[in-house]
Amino acid sequence: MLDPRARPHPPPAPAPSHDRLWRPPVGTTWQWQLDGRIDRGVDVPVYDIDGFENDAAAVDRLHGDGRKVICYINAGAWESFRPDHRDFPAAVRGRTNGWAGERWLDIRQLDVLRPLMAKRFDMCRERGFDAVEPDLMDAYLNDTGFPLTAAHQLEYNRMLSSLVRARGMSVGLKNDLPQIPQLVGDFDFAVNEECAQYDDCAALAPFVKAGKAVLHVEYAVPVGDFCERSRKLGLSSMRKKLNLGAWREPC
Repeated sequence: MLDPRARPHPPPAPAPSHDRLWRPPVGTTWQWQLDGRIDRGVDVPVYDIDGFENDAAAVDRLHGDGRKVICYINAGAWESFRPDHRDFPAAVRGRTNGWAGERWLDIRQLDVLRPLMAKRFDMCRERGFDAVEPDLMDAYLNDTGFPLTAAHQLEYNRMLSSLVRARGMSVGLKNDLPQIPQLVGDFDFAVNEECAQYDDCAALAPFVKAGKAVLHVEYAVPVGDFCERSRKLGLSSMRKKLNLGAWREPC
């Protein structure tokens, strides 16, 4: 007979169901602002903003406006200006990626990077974000200083996806067009830069066919030169300035 004084351990909390995650549908209009005070006056349902630079109150304000909010996190490069920069050992820092204060990460070192990225994604969750955009997910295509392969990138990107989804947020695949066929099932939407400039927007079709939004920007190509094609492909396209301030020119 069960001792009435016994206190049985509660069952473990169930893991978040992927079916319950918010996913931006195909054709979603959006704003991507990583620089400056967030301009809440853009009439779109989705904002993608810097996870470090915007606190829970900023996310709450956007939620109060009826928006979903994506947390931008650099997952492929060390950044000297982030508050956690000292947590990244020198052994994982490679060559500069062309941006001031940034160096490519050695994505082969999963045991080192997993807890660091998990901590960043915890921050996104604690601040109330609905999704995460991990940046620089195609290191193997760049001169990083490390002998990275496509297999290394697949393993790292899937690790990132698993960490984000386990925290109840959806996750976007940033660029990495060659691996879309292998990764479309692991990600809930895509974020792309300049597929029109490089004439490879058709490579994003697997996301659209799966009912997952492709959030797309161009910097140099005028909207008149890519918007018609974007609409046919089902992309959520706009033109931005490279500093990713508030200015936007949507299709």
